[in-house]
Amino acid sequence: MTSGSTFPQRLTRIDPITLPDHSHLAATDEIYFLGEYTARQGYSFSATNNLVLNLKKSVTLRGTPQWKWKGRAIAEAATAFGAALNQEWLSTATLVPIPPSKAKKDPLHDDRLIQMLRAIRPNSPLDIRELIIQTQSTAAAHELQGRPGPEDILQHYQCEPALRLPPPHTIALFDDVLTTGAHFKAAQTLLRNPFPQARIVGFFIARRVPDTADPEDFE
Repeated sequence: MTSGSTFPQRLTRIDPITLPDHSHLAATDEIYFLGEYTARQGYSFSATNNLVLNLKKSVTLRGTPQWKWKGRAIAEAATAFGAALNQEWLSTATLVPIPPSKAKKDPLHDDRLIQMLRAIRPNSPLDIRELIIQTQSTAAAHELQGRPGPEDILQHYQCEPALRLPPPHTIALFDDVLTTGAHFKAAQTLLRNPFPQARIVGFFIARRVPDTADPEDFE
């Protein structure tokens, strides 16, 4: 993808060819993404890079000239999902954001995903639930010696009991960039217990292409 291209408006499913790029995913997982992110290449490398890097701008930039680009990235991602997802399906699914590494009470907490979900179809409210709570803030991936696995992430997840009813039939988990798939697997494991019959599908703004750094390094 070149810098002159536009951000994708269609979803691609993780298949047997791309599955090995995301080590924690299983062949039975149903995962879709819009674009492909390439680390260490900057904003101008592709439309996806531009969107991801703007989306991940730190909340410490609120009130600065850079902040508007984060808002535009949230709106662009919402528009892309709105165009790519079947509207009838959206009306029946429960949309759940995978939480960021910072807990809600942390001043660095970033609610970009919940903003994005609410903007997908603002004039016809969707079933959006913050079912997964990050119980305490954790370090960004680049601050750790080893990347956390699903079990490590799950230790800091809690299912919000007040939002469990009515039980969802289809749970759509949303996150920004698919790397190893550890956060998706942790979220999937957490929600399997209260909702054993639910279909759980993952949706990502982008997947990380192989042999690149983690976009969380830019948080």
